[in-house]
Amino acid sequence: MKNALADEALDQLFREARTHSAWLDKPVTDDMLRRLYGVMKWGPTSANASPARFVFLRSREAKERLRPTLAPGNVEKTMAAPVTIIIAYDLLFYQKLSKLFPHNPAMRAMFAENPQLVEVTAKRNSSLQGAYLMIAARALGLDCGPMSGFDNAKLDEEFFGGGKECEGCEQEFFPAGHVKSNFLCNLGYGDASRLYPRAPRLEFDEACTFL
Repeated sequence: MKNALADEALDQLFREARTHSAWLDKPVTDDMLRRLYGVMKWGPTSANASPARFVFLRSREAKERLRPTLAPGNVEKTMAAPVTIIIAYDLLFYQKLSKLFPHNPAMRAMFAENPQLVEVTAKRNSSLQGAYLMIAARALGLDCGPMSGFDNAKLDEEFFGGGKECEGCEQEFFPAGHVKSNFLCNLGYGDASRLYPRAPRLEFDEACTFL
């Protein structure tokens, strides 16, 4: 039987964790981003399909490519963040099932023959993986600022359209038209002095029931 985490850990991951919009002038290293992925990748997904794809925008040039896709209220905090992550999903994720789910070769064909199932599975499980990423980031001492508030179609054309190169990436990593954005997450070390008062949450009886 596993031991429950101490309250200090639960506070860091959930109860005292906040969505940050202002950032300290402290970089997030490539080694930290690799470590972050190394932790979050173990979160479960359907058929171990792992459909999420992550683009870590670090340079000013990459952020400028993102800027036109952002809602006005998200521009300043995103441009200031040390890293902005595009959490996306690959509609060809099933091509990697021979590695990720080798004990059931029929699973690949099931997805290949059902585009609607592919879309639903990819979006749902990339959302899960994005959440795992945020929990892993908090566990490693980082702060997060997850966001909607951007033009998915415009972002997808800019970063996953097939006609543009992804700086630092092999082009085939993002097959044209087969990778779509889900949501964004700013990442860094948050400036706690600029947080708003914490918003309330629903109580158990407002959100849960027993059957």
